Parts: sequence; C-alpha cells; structure tokens
Amino acid sequence: MAAVDIDVPVDTEPQICNPDDMERQAEGFKEQGNAFYSQKDYSEAFNYYTKAIDASPRTASYYGNRAATLMMLFRFREALEDSQQAVRLDDCFMKGHLREGKCHLSLGNAMAANRCFKKVLELEPSNKEAQQENKSAETLLEYQRMADVGFEKRDFRTVVFCMDRALALASACHRFKIIKAECLALLGRYPEAQSVASDILRMDSTNADALYVRGLCLYYEDCIDKAVQFFVQALRMAPDHEKARLACRNAKALKAKKDEGNQAFKSCSYQAAYQLYTEALTIDPNNIKTNAKLYCNRATAGAKLKKLNEAIDDCTSAIKLDDTYIKAYLRRAQCYMNTEQYEEAVRDYEKVYQTEKTSEHKHLLKNAQLELKKSKRKDYYKVLGIGKNATEDEIKKAYRKRALMHHPDRHSAATADVQKEEEKKFKEVGEAFTVLSDPKKKMRYDSGHDLEEENSFDGGDSGPGNFFFQFG
Repeated sequence: MAAVDIDVPVDTEPQICNPDDMERQAEGFKEQGNAFYSQKDYSEAFNYYTKAIDASPRTASYYGNRAATLMMLFRFREALEDSQQAVRLDDCFMKGHLREGKCHLSLGNAMAANRCFKKVLELEPSNKEAQQENKSAETLLEYQRMADVGFEKRDFRTVVFCMDRALALASACHRFKIIKAECLALLGRYPEAQSVASDILRMDSTNADALYVRGLCLYYEDCIDKAVQFFVQALRMAPDHEKARLACRNAKALKAKKDEGNQAFKSCSYQAAYQLYTEALTIDPNNIKTNAKLYCNRATAGAKLKKLNEAIDDCTSAIKLDDTYIKAYLRRAQCYMNTEQYEEAVRDYEKVYQTEKTSEHKHLLKNAQLELKKSKRKDYYKVLGIGKNATEDEIKKAYRKRALMHHPDRHSAATADVQKEEEKKFKEVGEAFTVLSDPKKKMRYDSGHDLEEENSFDGGDSGPGNFFFQFG
C-alpha cells in the first residue's frame, strides 16, 4: 500500500500557560510520531500520536495522523473512527475527509466513500487524488451491481470475477470476501472457499458469515455432521443469520432422510428405501456430492426391485453430478451387464480400471469384454429357444422341436425364398445342436472362445440331421 501523507507540525502561538502546558507537550508527541512515521515504524508512530491525542483530544490533525498510521497498519476500521473524529472536530479538514473516504473504500462502502470524496472536491475542486478515488468508488459500485445480478441469476462465476475486482479496490472488505467464498463453495471449489473463510476467522473468530461458509463447504463435501456444528456456531454468533438457519435445517433433514433410506435398505425394504432416497433428493438440489450418492443409492435399490433401466438413469445422474464417482460407474456397468448392453458395460469398466487399476476392476473389465465377444456370435441358446442352464435332455428336446419346425420337407410347397430361409434356420439349429450337445464344445462356447474354426453343421450324413431322424 502506498504511504499516506501526514500533516507536518506547524508552529503554534506561544502559550501563556504554565511550563507543563499540555498543548506544547502534545505537539512534541506529534513531532516524534512524525519521525517514526517517516522511518515506516508505524507501531511507534501510532503510540506517539495516541499520546498527542491524550494530551490534546480536541486537535483534529492528531486524529488525522493516527488514522494515516492505522491505514498503513491495515487497521481500517480504527482508522475510519479516527478520520470521522477528525472531521467532527474540523469539518473543513480536507485530509480528514479524504482519509475517511479511503477507509470507507477499503472497507467496501463505496457510497459513503463517494460522499467523502465529493466533500473533498467541494473544499478543493482540483484535488486529483480525490478525483481518482471517486472514480474508484464508482467502479466499485458497478462491480457490486454486476455481482448482485449474477447472484440472482446463479451465475456464480461472474460473481467471483466481480468480487476479485472489487477486492482489488476494497482489500479489507470482509463482506466481499464472504460473497466470493460462498460462490466458490456453490461452484464446488471448496478448498478456495475454505481458505478465504479461514483467513477471515483468523482475524475474527466470531464472524458468523465466515463460520457459515466453512459449514457450507463441509455440507457440500458430504461432511454433514461437522457442517451442522459450524452452522450452529454461526447462529450463536448471529441468531438472525437466515442462510445459516436454512442450511442447518437442510443439512439435518438431508442426513435424517438419507440415514432412514440406508436403514430401510439394510432391512431389505427396497421399495421403502427407494422412496426415501427419492424424497431426500428433493431437499437441496445444490448439494452435489450428497445427491450423487443418493442417486447411486436409489439405483442400488432400483436394481434390487428389477428396475434396471431406472437404475441406469440414476447412475447416469450421479455421474453427471460427480464424474469421479467410481461406485456409480460400477453400479451402472453391472446394470448394463444385466440388461446385456455389453458395449456400454465395457466402456464403464474401462473408465473404472483407468482410474483405479485393481485386480478386481481388471477382472470385471475382462468379464465384460468376454460377454461382449460372446454376444457378437450366434446365440445358440436363442436358436434352440432354451436357457443357458438347460440340461442335456432339454437341449435334445429343443433341437427336435426346432429341427422339425424348420425341416425342408415341411416347406417343400412354399416359395423359393421361404424355402431358402427355412433351410438356413434348419442349418443353424443343427449347428447349435452340434455345439451344445458336445460337452467340450459347449464349454468352449460358454467360455467365449472363438468357435469359428470349428466344423459347422453342413446338413450332411455326419451332422446332427441324422440325430433328428433318429429321434423323429
């Protein structure tokens, strides 16, 4: 900060009082204060200006000089009080009005600063410093206006930008710092928000706004119990703090509803859990991390209820809120597997494995890749119309049924196209039976090995067509 000019001592009329005249003593203290100020020893300068004021409490310039010293010590509120006292004692004290305006500006009160600078310009119209400071006050007012509009539109990035510019002009304004910190928290930039709030609390441990912001960061990081402690502390300092009261109420309600849902899930009451998680999601849309967990929890309950598509949607919502949420990727991938959407499952498992290269994640990825590979071949189980756990007898019965259904003799009177299609299906049935009726081939098929090199059913005498006639 640039040095603030001080008033040089002026000669005073010889006093006709006693030798211990307080005015003369005060002037001596002022001279000593000026000397320390010139040496940038502001603490000692402050001490001597204080002595001068004690000796002569009705002299405006003493308050003005102590105000200048306090400004250099960044103690702007105390400097403001001294400046105001100086102009109360002497309304024509130009430097007093100028310093008062600078203090108001540093503390973020642009309108009060504007009034002070205008007063200086009434006393001294050509004062360039007052002209420049007045422009700064007007600029600060414009940044405040832009920030107000941005906050109302929930454009928190614009608010942070405006507060950074405002703090360049009003470095001691806690209000601007709090607004910036709150918006950083709402943007998910919690470490930065915590840092700003902590700086304020180091200077003023009872600052309710800073306590609220600390709590807000913890709340949005899903540390709800700790967050409530800060909200309660903020309300002790300022019982009418509406934001802290609302945040405290939301935090308690969110935790209670989430815990209730978890308990219902543990009790296997999946429908109740699903409903409770749904209710919890309506409490505070701004709590991104907690809501991501709630979506994932609801997806887990939904999967238990066989609502697989809804579970996939919930996992997607969780990932949109927190794209680092591994659990949501894993849950969605499992739902994709259960609905045979193997390409999507592989994509999610690849994302997980890239993030956390564990043996478990590697196994899940390999399994999904295997299922994807298997899904791209002919599904012999579907060809025969049976499940994957069908017995040997069920496979034979299914083969006989399907072979009879598609046997060329049954379609000899059909059109050429129909005959060709049925012949193709008949061959597929034989091919499926060739594989599934042979334990070794079936095991290789089930395990996902490439079966293209196997001799496919060609409808000849050596194929399972004879088997059909044998059982027909």
